[in-house]
Amino acid sequence: MGGKYATETLEATKGGIARAAEILRAGGLVAVPTETVYGLAARADKADAVARIYEAKGRPSFNPLIVHVSSMERAKKLANFEPEAEKLAAAHWPGPLTLVLPRKEGTGLADAVTAGLPTIALRMPDHSVMQALLVEAGVPLAAPSANRSGFISPTSAQHVLASLDGRIDAVIDGGECRSGVESTIVAVRPDGSIEELRPGPLSIAGDAVGKSEIEAPGQLASHYAPGKPVRLHVTMPEPDEFMIGFAQVAGDCSLSASGDLEEAASRLYACLHEGARSDKPRIAVAPVPTEGIGKAINDRLGRAATPAD
Repeated sequence: MGGKYATETLEATKGGIARAAEILRAGGLVAVPTETVYGLAARADKADAVARIYEAKGRPSFNPLIVHVSSMERAKKLANFEPEAEKLAAAHWPGPLTLVLPRKEGTGLADAVTAGLPTIALRMPDHSVMQALLVEAGVPLAAPSANRSGFISPTSAQHVLASLDGRIDAVIDGGECRSGVESTIVAVRPDGSIEELRPGPLSIAGDAVGKSEIEAPGQLASHYAPGKPVRLHVTMPEPDEFMIGFAQVAGDCSLSASGDLEEAASRLYACLHEGARSDKPRIAVAPVPTEGIGKAINDRLGRAATPAD
């Protein structure tokens, strides 16, 4: 895809990370691997840098961003942590958990990061490259998934370039992401109650919510879309369908031939990308159990199969 930027591909080395940090401090955009998916990072304390995220992705302004931090010390400068939030962070950070918490005043973050909400979404990623970049850059980084808004999330540098080449400054090629689906998002309310806003790799006890307002990324009804119709719970595909199999149900691409849900999560977006590139006009997906991380897989598939308004 063409654009006004010459997108650099950087190695996941000390030199590559130093170059990425230089770009970020100057207000640029860099796609970075995490343990979940590739994130599109910009410094969260500069309004023009954050605006570039929304421009590059074509992201609606009401959809807030996740801010990535390198330590609890930095996190506590941005949000109020109730005891329950402290416990969750201690148990799961660094890791694929995003906490939506009451934001503090005077954080210096760009207003667009929180989309005008009184809360902020925070995560401490468990990936050596992203952690090193956070330390090297020395600033909090806003980093939604590194893809055009509403489309399939990227789990490799090649996926990033397929939709954002020429629209961002650089991508760090750190190989394929191990989890393959975005972080679990939970809101911790001032009274200590926990509400799940988006299922992910971690199962956190709490109430699932279906609120109309957007409090965190990944809540749009139509999302993760491959650009062609998706039919779910299929065991026998039609001739014009690209089949994504699972377990005993074979396909053109399989999430996991052995029925392993962790493998299925790690391969979910790769299979959707393959289906999007195929010459078949439709995609069919085999049934996937809903236990464990299967809940997150089915959430993403359900949104991918929902037509955009």
